[in-house]
Amino acid sequence: MKSTTPNADSYQVGWICAVLTEYVIACELLDEEYRTPPLSSIDDSNIYTCGRMGDFHVVVACLPKGRYGLTSAATVAKDLLHSFPSIRFGLMVGIGGGAPTRIQDIRLGDIVVSAPTGRTGGVIHYEFGRTVQNKAFTPVGHLNAPPRVLLTAVQQLDAFHQRRGHQIPETISQVIQRNPRLQNKYRRPPAETDILFQSPYLHQEDSRACTDCCSVNNETTIPRPYRGHEADEGNMIQVHYGLIASADRLLKDATVRDHLAETEGVLCFEMEAAGLMESFPCLVI
Repeated sequence: MKSTTPNADSYQVGWICAVLTEYVIACELLDEEYRTPPLSSIDDSNIYTCGRMGDFHVVVACLPKGRYGLTSAATVAKDLLHSFPSIRFGLMVGIGGGAPTRIQDIRLGDIVVSAPTGRTGGVIHYEFGRTVQNKAFTPVGHLNAPPRVLLTAVQQLDAFHQRRGHQIPETISQVIQRNPRLQNKYRRPPAETDILFQSPYLHQEDSRACTDCCSVNNETTIPRPYRGHEADEGNMIQVHYGLIASADRLLKDATVRDHLAETEGVLCFEMEAAGLMESFPCLVI
């Protein structure tokens, strides 16, 4: 940790994590780590990790342990903006539940970036809607889109990835090489562990892994072809841009997942983003 301490006005990027796993990696990705500067807001209950990523000073905050969901995320963002008044935009980076369809081949380890699609700003609150007679979900109201500067950056990044590919596997390897104690928990799991079950099939025992208690065969799972060339590890991880669904509850119903993926174009589900979009201009990843 550097002894230098940029003041609170030096930070322009706020990064919010929901759980410890996300927080650990966010901190490990900082190029430099600084001491947290004195804060003017005495009512701020957040704990921050401050540092530099490239040319930007970044402040990272995590939700309190065991306090997940929309309200908790909104409270963390509010306190962050009070203590770091020069924040231009935010990032909400975390773990989501993928929603693979016949069109979107989403797999374990892929990345989804929120982006406006049709009438949405990139995130929908899927509990904030109504069900009409044919049981279709109709959103009521719309959440803000990410700031224009972030959407422009996303466009440039997407173009760069299409031209040159991404360096995600290399970045993961560099983090683990710098801190080998992270290897067992944070390295990318093998592709063969990504098993997609048929939607009607129910997990047999909550306390046991699928490989220990579920029937893995052609009748219960959906076969998916090997992705990319074996020599090109970058093809194993893909970046998707589009709609993220958010609500205060963990989605465990595969039929609801598939319905929203097919009808609304949802790419993944998470539990905090809808609490941020109106008051914390951010990109959700």
